[in-house]
Amino acid sequence: MKDNTAEVLSIEGREVRVTHPDKPYFSKQTKLSKLDLVRYYLSVAPGALAGIRDRPLVLKRFVDGAEGQAFYQKRAPAERPSWLRTVTLSFPSGRKAEEVVVDDAAGLAWIVNLGCIELHPHPVRSGDLEHPDELRVDLDPGPGVGWEDVRRVALEVKSFLEEMGLRGWPKTSGSRGMHVNVRIEQRWTFVQVRRAALALSRAIERRAPALASSKWWKEERHGVFLDYNQNAKDRTTCSAYSVRPLPDGRVSTPLHWHEVPDCDPADFTVLTVPKRFAEFGDPHLGIDAAPGSLEKLLELAAEDEAAGLGDAPWPPHFRKMEGEATTCAAFARPLRGKETHREEATDQGAASGGCELSGQRSGPRRSGKVEE
Repeated sequence: MKDNTAEVLSIEGREVRVTHPDKPYFSKQTKLSKLDLVRYYLSVAPGALAGIRDRPLVLKRFVDGAEGQAFYQKRAPAERPSWLRTVTLSFPSGRKAEEVVVDDAAGLAWIVNLGCIELHPHPVRSGDLEHPDELRVDLDPGPGVGWEDVRRVALEVKSFLEEMGLRGWPKTSGSRGMHVNVRIEQRWTFVQVRRAALALSRAIERRAPALASSKWWKEERHGVFLDYNQNAKDRTTCSAYSVRPLPDGRVSTPLHWHEVPDCDPADFTVLTVPKRFAEFGDPHLGIDAAPGSLEKLLELAAEDEAAGLGDAPWPPHFRKMEGEATTCAAFARPLRGKETHREEATDQGAASGGCELSGQRSGPRRSGKVEE
């Protein structure tokens, strides 16, 4: 059924109205309409849903398409289908909001119609919002750092995780970096999962000091940054099969480990990934089968702390945390002034920090920017 302003799709017994289906969402290198984007997600729905099902979602909305400004919407829209679930999350500030939970292809199409080019799930399930079931290793290359270095660091992460009794599941970020997701038992708090991720980041830095960095301050980094703060509460990264707002319509694509040494992120786009998915299936099939334990990583964290390595900086919207480093070596002076909450407004907080000069936590805000 189609009229001048909308197309109604019948998806698994539910109707989803796609408004302005011909509206250009990608208009430069790749030409895609809003309806094209919806159809892409439906073509990879089993894989995309594996990454977001039963998880609260932050809606990152590109209402003017990939070339327009994006904004983060944490609260579920007031006007939504009766069959779409929500859960109530609490934020670091103590405030709460209902967020959308997508369980099926119809829900997936519905949020894409809102302009959600990317998918941003929290690392928790709706039944337990305080204990993550996923540790996320975000490999973020600095300026001028090549893809070859990202792949080498990813392989170091794989080897180290295996020593810790854990299995990593790699995917391209859809930009210049790579993500390695680790399913874990729901036994640890966000603070503990972040502590484990920090221990992992420092371990990889020790193993590959010329390639990898665990330093939060941009002024102290080199090579590929392992962003441990992606495991702090209220942080999200784009999930599997997310389209990124780049001219070629690049996709955050799950990989087998044997593909990592030779893969090129430019090969995985809205135009190529559906065929790959249809022919080869989802490389992350089975990710939920055997969640692992963080005990060895937390033991390593305790060893680091005993050796004098305390906590590392938190994202800008968190209060000052106990044991957190309060200096940036590039300026070699402590932070001063009032620590502030900047949690709620529209985005996820900074991905990475610049040194503090004003006494408040600083760092680039992410609204409208592609995350590495």
